[in-house]
Amino acid sequence: MRTMLLLFLASLSFTTAAQTDPWSESYRLESIGKPLDAALKIESQLRDNEFAQLRHAWLLYVGGRFAESAAGYRRAQQMNPGSLDALLGLTLPLMAQWKWQEAAEVARAVQRQAPGNYTAGLRLVVIFEALKQWSAMAEEAAQLVERYPSDATAWVYLGRGQAAAGNAGKAAEAYRRVLQIVPGHREATAYLGRK
Repeated sequence: MRTMLLLFLASLSFTTAAQTDPWSESYRLESIGKPLDAALKIESQLRDNEFAQLRHAWLLYVGGRFAESAAGYRRAQQMNPGSLDALLGLTLPLMAQWKWQEAAEVARAVQRQAPGNYTAGLRLVVIFEALKQWSAMAEEAAQLVERYPSDATAWVYLGRGQAAAGNAGKAAEAYRRVLQIVPGHREATAYLGRK
């Protein structure tokens, strides 16, 4: 009986400790759809903590506070000028605010530090699509499929960019590749069905 009581008391103290840990509580709040509350839980951790800055900026982005999120990613990047996480993160709130040129500059900065970076390339493709720069979109997507030939998303963007640029043959070729990777893909099937 005494052992059971000790185990019960120990489990209560563990539960209480887990509930008061700001990181655990932040993740819990994020998991139930409360990103801004989750961000508040780790605000005391922001000083000189790059990961806290990154997480806080992410939570602000998810919570729709894009300007504050961008500022947080910039602070994280100042803490670690070589951080690709901070730069890639920064592209998200910039894109959400339709600051396409600035987001493109940041994505290109990532590519200068890490040539061939998939995430930066994909973000550039999305930016070029938003700007209706079809040739640039197709060119960037072509670089992605060269490096990541099994990635259906890159092939979809290549097909979409080529189609919008008026290159029907190249678009069809890209969409056929999509169907090899993802049989029945809706966009690819629809495009090829029109041909």
